[in-house]
Amino acid sequence: MESGVGGNSNERHGVFKGDSWFSQFRNGSNPWMARYVYALIFLVSNLLAWAVRDYGRITFPEMEKLKNCQGGRGCLGAEGVLRVSLGCFAFYFVMFLSTAGTKRMYNCRDSWHSGWWSAKIGLWIALTITSFLVPTFIIQIYGEIAHFGAGIFLLVQLVSVISFIKWLNDCCQSDKIAERCHIHVMLLATAAYVICIVGIIMMYIWYAPEPSCLLNIFFITWTLVLLHLMTSVSLHPKVNSVFLTPGLMGLYVVFICWCAIRSEPAGESCNRKAEASNKTDWLTIISFVVALLAMVIATFSTGVDSQCFQIRKKEAPAEDAVPYGYGFFHFVFATGAMYFAMLLIGWNTHHTIKRWTIDVGWTSTWVRIVNEWLAVCVYLWMLVAPVILGCGRTTEPA
Repeated sequence: MESGVGGNSNERHGVFKGDSWFSQFRNGSNPWMARYVYALIFLVSNLLAWAVRDYGRITFPEMEKLKNCQGGRGCLGAEGVLRVSLGCFAFYFVMFLSTAGTKRMYNCRDSWHSGWWSAKIGLWIALTITSFLVPTFIIQIYGEIAHFGAGIFLLVQLVSVISFIKWLNDCCQSDKIAERCHIHVMLLATAAYVICIVGIIMMYIWYAPEPSCLLNIFFITWTLVLLHLMTSVSLHPKVNSVFLTPGLMGLYVVFICWCAIRSEPAGESCNRKAEASNKTDWLTIISFVVALLAMVIATFSTGVDSQCFQIRKKEAPAEDAVPYGYGFFHFVFATGAMYFAMLLIGWNTHHTIKRWTIDVGWTSTWVRIVNEWLAVCVYLWMLVAPVILGCGRTTEPA
């Protein structure tokens, strides 16, 4: 079955190999290449929002003349980020409405998704400019809605990550891989746990230097407890999960905890790293660029993973089936536009954030922590649900 599906996929990709890259871009014949163009537009929107926030008054002095900008204050800073985000969201939401439900390639909606770049880039520019002309109260309403949209993005990303871990668990338990790669899986799992323990120790050293740092101690200690809980449940005889998946999930949880504590505002005595990064240096700039690129990559990878949200039984795709869900792809980017706005303003529409910083503030910290706890709950339910539901079915009368 797999070879047949792969053969159909190769035949579809063979159609794209006849033309050059530029011809495919101009003619709109390659939806795989189109993903990177949408990601590039998303990256440019991120950079524009950052430029408006940090260097708006220097780079865009003409904004002060706009009627709806209130002397420049309404189009710069945090509100300027929301305006750029609104234009980006509107563009991807229009693409979502116009491509949702596309099943087959080589029709008008497929051509619209993969081509017509001059029209779509013009649409994106027009929507971005229009966002700077709307009244301030509309931007404030959008800022409140963006909190929920960013939360939806985090939830979609969380399901995508856990779906990948579940797929990896199924692969590791298959007969072929279990016999050939047993040693490799154990080495990788051991490395994951070593990195988790080292990361927790370093967080204690960096972010809990004194006994009075009760909040950071609670965050780190609870992360250690969650790591132990995931391992215990995974290795339970009834669950019978491999050792690798809780280790990888532990890496994800420890990383979220680290991001949460780093989001604490500078000046806190328990966050020496934030105090050290208060000055703009090359390390701060590099960290900002890496965080920005990571956000774009996360949005891109989540957007093409629509299969993890399919409820119906998967069937062999038709020869002319679309390679990924176009509507879901644009929906993820639309919510991602709200998410990058929240990161750049620290999840607070009235928050003043310093230059070359991203996702800083107590609201950002608690959003990360709640996301960590939710990730563990979803992962544990993924493990125990088959056992609980299976027991329920066996006890039913015949």
